[in-house]
Amino acid sequence: MKVLEMGTFITGPAAGMLLADLGADVIKVEQPVTGDPFRAYKGGLYSPHYQTYNRNKRSITLDTRNAADLAVLDALVADADVFIQNFRPGVAAKLGVDADRLRALNPRLVYASISGFGPEGPDRDRPAFDTVAQAASGFLRLLVNPANPRVVGPAIADAMTGFYTALGIVAALSERHETGRGRLVETSMFESMCHFNLDDFTHLFSAGQIMGPWSRPHVSQSYVFECSDGKWLALHMSSPVKFWENLTDAVGRPDMLSLPEFKGRDERIANYENVVALLAPLFKQKTRDQWCEELTRREVPHSSMRTSEEAAHSPQAEALGLVVEDANGPQGPFRTIRFPVSFDGERTTDIVAPPLLGADNDEIVAPLRKNSRDLHDEQGRQRP
Repeated sequence: MKVLEMGTFITGPAAGMLLADLGADVIKVEQPVTGDPFRAYKGGLYSPHYQTYNRNKRSITLDTRNAADLAVLDALVADADVFIQNFRPGVAAKLGVDADRLRALNPRLVYASISGFGPEGPDRDRPAFDTVAQAASGFLRLLVNPANPRVVGPAIADAMTGFYTALGIVAALSERHETGRGRLVETSMFESMCHFNLDDFTHLFSAGQIMGPWSRPHVSQSYVFECSDGKWLALHMSSPVKFWENLTDAVGRPDMLSLPEFKGRDERIANYENVVALLAPLFKQKTRDQWCEELTRREVPHSSMRTSEEAAHSPQAEALGLVVEDANGPQGPFRTIRFPVSFDGERTTDIVAPPLLGADNDEIVAPLRKNSRDLHDEQGRQRP
């Protein structure tokens, strides 16, 4: 499966990476000299941001505003299966890579277009970045603590839009087996995050409830507590009474469930802050490891709040072979987290480090330039 990706930052590259993880030959088409803007980092072109979403790809440089470079791209499009771009509306046409033009060259092409707010509507031309999409979709409101309002967490909207795009591409490729024709696959960060925020909208439509940052934690009975060593752990107590019965034994408060605020799930939801107030000082009495051992023994749903380093080196991650490595990366060994899906028990453990800018020009671009020049010379000789 041959994929051409003219993606920058996260949404387009994330979609391309997922297809590459599934085995596609993904050719990243970048601007000469600078490449994907996400490359820039401390004077170099190999930032951790860029590395995150560009493994398992090849890189070439083309400026399609140049006729010779556009001809090379057209030659690549002729037998490509997928083309991905995440330009603002109108930019693809200026670069000569709009859907109408490329699909006319190759009717089997699945053309994926990603935007901030979609191809029409009053917000069509607005610039969109991760925080903008999170806020516009109603999702950011669920993450921000009203008592200390700050944007928190990773670029969820960017990553999820890439995931939805890859899913749409796979669906279009599946249909192509029946029809023989490609599709224009479109999504936006706004649409993707609205769908990702589905629980919030479902509560609105079915119950007239507008959720807030505490809605899900209260209902799911989720908590975080600091331990005596300053480390934190998380509990997800959910509905089963046995979880709470086991917790009362673990914290040494057999009377706890007889208290008014602990009597039942509805009471615990209504008195969430009182529940926290009772449990918090109890968890400060032991270290995190001590609590994890105790809670594991009593089958209370929990986990230490790990750093990425702790998660990567956890016994479970090691048992699953979660961390994979390309020992021959262009800047030394490259380690990452493998694709999470197994097929008949087989996991994808082979990984190729993200490419340097234009690393595959000699292999991919140079022969096409030569063919174009030879054709031009041949046509010139045939003219009267």
